[in-house]
Amino acid sequence: MSNQAAWIKSEKTKLEVGSAPETKAGIGEVVIKNAFVAINPVDWKIQDYSPPFQKYPDILGRDIAGEIVEVGPDVTRLHVGQRVIAHALGRLTGNPAHGGFQLYTIAKEITVAPIPDPMPYEQAVVLPLAISTAAAGLYQKGFLALPYPTINPKSSGKTILIWGGSSSVGSTATQLAVGSGLEVISTASKKNLDYVKGLGAKHVFDHASATVVEDILAGLKGTDFVGAYDAISSPETLKASGEIVHQLGGGTIATVLSTPAGGLPSNVTAVGVLAVSIASEQPDVGDAVWRKYVPEALKNGELLPKPEPLVIKGGLHHIQEGLDTLRTGVSAAKVVVEL
Repeated sequence: MSNQAAWIKSEKTKLEVGSAPETKAGIGEVVIKNAFVAINPVDWKIQDYSPPFQKYPDILGRDIAGEIVEVGPDVTRLHVGQRVIAHALGRLTGNPAHGGFQLYTIAKEITVAPIPDPMPYEQAVVLPLAISTAAAGLYQKGFLALPYPTINPKSSGKTILIWGGSSSVGSTATQLAVGSGLEVISTASKKNLDYVKGLGAKHVFDHASATVVEDILAGLKGTDFVGAYDAISSPETLKASGEIVHQLGGGTIATVLSTPAGGLPSNVTAVGVLAVSIASEQPDVGDAVWRKYVPEALKNGELLPKPEPLVIKGGLHHIQEGLDTLRTGVSAAKVVVEL
């Protein structure tokens, strides 16, 4: 299999397409021939800011969808020819072969899930990193530690605040929390309120409203509140969600920042999510979500591939265009590139 990739060769440089190592599935791995990849904020932020953990040259990309062409010697639940999505774990391994922006990716089986035949790759590819990021905050010990999602869940009587319900992570976190039997209170822009309700949120408030904190508190008053997931994690959203958690007696906010900002009330703790930890530090979460829940939930429609894809065609050479598009900002959409 001749492989090519869109490489980032050095700090703050554009992606360059070139040859990539041939792939071989090892223990606990599969090789996926990628049909679509999706772009995430972490990709352009690495390009723009060159964080300390980044090594060069490297192959970025976390979200892939395609067909399995090889399985490792111990992999039994997946097979060659299967249509799948995967969270590519290059961030975890430091190995470019595990990056997404290439024709063939070596994926760790624990973050791979089959998708239904009728589901287009361009729809499904919006999910992988969002699944892992949402699951890391919702289910890991030391975070919100919710019960794992199930098909046809029974109500737990508990409530959660998910700030930023129309974002990629917020869309998936909302659906997973509903799958765990929780009642979801969320926020979005006025134009996306119905979209988030369609994902299962009971109440969705306009984040731009001057009374949004008071409105959410009124909606949560008297409920069995478990905490918050801030899928935006800007200083403004952390302040607002922190005030809500504080007013409800204190607790935990899961954030999409690896190092959350300080300045929260003393009875509120913000914990930063690292998506890859569900495959390494707490693999029981990866098992419960990726292996057991996601395949069945995709099949029966309990997990929808949202937000909608914004498709860029043209192959590896157009992944840089995808990064540039996301950098300028999108709403209730995810940039994906057809390979």
